[in-house]
Amino acid sequence: MLARIAALSGLYDAVVGAFLLLASDRLASLFGVPPAFPPVFSDLNGLFLLAVGAGYYLAWRDPERYRGYFWVMGPGLKGAGAVLFIVHYIVGNSPASFLLFAFSDGAIALLTLWGLLYSGAGRRMR
Repeated sequence: MLARIAALSGLYDAVVGAFLLLASDRLASLFGVPPAFPPVFSDLNGLFLLAVGAGYYLAWRDPERYRGYFWVMGPGLKGAGAVLFIVHYIVGNSPASFLLFAFSDGAIALLTLWGLLYSGAGRRMR
C-alpha cells in the first residue's frame, strides 16, 4: 500500500513541479493569478517539488525503510500545506481556485496517514 501512495505522491509533486518550472505563466493563468515575480519564486517552488517527488522514488522502492519520509512529506508537509491554503483563502490572500490544492494535498496527507497507520510496521505496533 505505501508503495502505491509513494507513486501517487511522487507523480503529483513531480507534475506540479514541472509545471512550475516549465509553464508557470500558464499555470498561474489557469488559477486566475498573476505569474510570480520575480520568476525565481515559482522556479524554486518547482525545484522543491521535483526534489520531493524524487524522494518519493526512494520511498516507492523501499517503503519500510523510508517510513520517516512518508511521515514528513505526507501528514507533515502536505497536511500543513492544505491547512495553509485554507487559511489563506479564508483571510482573503488566495483565490478559491487554490482550494483545489488544499483538497489534493489534504487528501494525499490523509491517505498517507492511513497507509502509515494500517500497513506494514504500523500494524505490528498495534
